[in-house]
Amino acid sequence: MKSIKILAIAALCTLTFSCKKEEKTLDHIPGVDSAQASTVVEALSQDSANPDDAALVKEAQSKPLTTIAFSETDHSFGDIKKGEKVEHIYEVTNTGTNPLIISNVKPGCGCTVPDFTKEPILPGKKGKITLHFDSTNFDGAVSKAADVFVNVEKAPVRLTFTANITQ
Repeated sequence: MKSIKILAIAALCTLTFSCKKEEKTLDHIPGVDSAQASTVVEALSQDSANPDDAALVKEAQSKPLTTIAFSETDHSFGDIKKGEKVEHIYEVTNTGTNPLIISNVKPGCGCTVPDFTKEPILPGKKGKITLHFDSTNFDGAVSKAADVFVNVEKAPVRLTFTANITQ
């Protein structure tokens, strides 16, 4: 029963806090003592590899490998108003000899939604990865990332962006 309670708390924390800038605690949840809350928060905040990510990497690398070039891997939106929805297109070029396949784009939280070229990108051709960001739940400086699972040697490739959310 205790492990079910901790798993439920972990799921709740992931959904509730993954898109919040401020540091949160679980002290306000009935039946959760501070030691349990601390353990869950610490486990969620560690940058551990997700088993689903390993499967995505394996899938991407099961295709013939190629090489990739990005127009940029980091973007700054600068100052944007709270609640504003913005997007940025990252251009990708297949610089290898095999088709480039974007298997998945996995953002760090639900405030970022990806869109990407689904069909194989032939050698020398270009594709796009668009990251849509909703600033509703943020104040001040934010930094977000999305992992791109592609058939290249060092996958996933991380795309990042920053913004300063103003009132």
